[in-house]
Amino acid sequence: MSESLQHTVGASFQLAGVGLHTGESVVARVRRAPDGHGLRVVRTDLPGCEAVPWVEQHVQNTFLATSVGSEQWTVTTAEHLVAALAGLQIDNALIEVDGPEVPVLDGSSAGWVAALRSVGRSPGAASRMVVALTQSVEVRSGEAWARLEPAPELDLEVSVDFPHPAIGMQALCIRPTPDRFEAELSWARTFGFLEDVQRLRAAGRARGGSLKNAIVFGPDGPLNPGGLRAPDEVVRHKTLDLVADLALIGATLRARVVAHRPGHALTRSLVRAARPQLRLVPATA
Repeated sequence: MSESLQHTVGASFQLAGVGLHTGESVVARVRRAPDGHGLRVVRTDLPGCEAVPWVEQHVQNTFLATSVGSEQWTVTTAEHLVAALAGLQIDNALIEVDGPEVPVLDGSSAGWVAALRSVGRSPGAASRMVVALTQSVEVRSGEAWARLEPAPELDLEVSVDFPHPAIGMQALCIRPTPDRFEAELSWARTFGFLEDVQRLRAAGRARGGSLKNAIVFGPDGPLNPGGLRAPDEVVRHKTLDLVADLALIGATLRARVVAHRPGHALTRSLVRAARPQLRLVPATA
């Protein structure tokens, strides 16, 4: 099977669960899509919604999650599903959600990856859309920064620095091929801090959050039974989110990405800044 061709999912599927921030029970369906469709998101519980592409221009909000949509509707917290699609090199798929938020599952991409592996990938006839940089781009926000540099493949170098005894400074370098994405990133869960939970819920967020779908750090460490899945699970989840938000470019990216303290807003700014410097390049097998 040529990896230079676009791919969609082998069959449509759906998963149900609770939304991390809204707390609502929701179902997300991933449907097959034709060449050139890209990754698109649509609400099925509201009349008249048209699917929007997962691209930076359709981002409506980046507060604690990436929300896409229109002036009339949004879907939030799709990044773990999109990370799975992008990480397994699915170019074309329609994500249908019957509520305002994609189900969080266990807080990682593992459930989505398992479902995608079960239905497989199906090649199309068109070449994959691949973009490369003409020159480096960098964005900064306080102590956080991210940079894109020309490179023959997508390579990620991510670091975080949290003043917490169970986190501190963590760094990860990875070329996120499908196998490495699944083995090294997909299982890393979203996280937060006990001291922030009440504030987030007062702001209408984290209403569906629990120790079943997020790591919650208390003063001395994670409160979750079983603790962390890896000592550096935090930077791995940040890298997972980065994979999803880089997909807002709308095509397979070939670049070196270096990010320190990345977040959804910072990566959106990076994608926006990079847009004039992107060029189409031939996809090779």
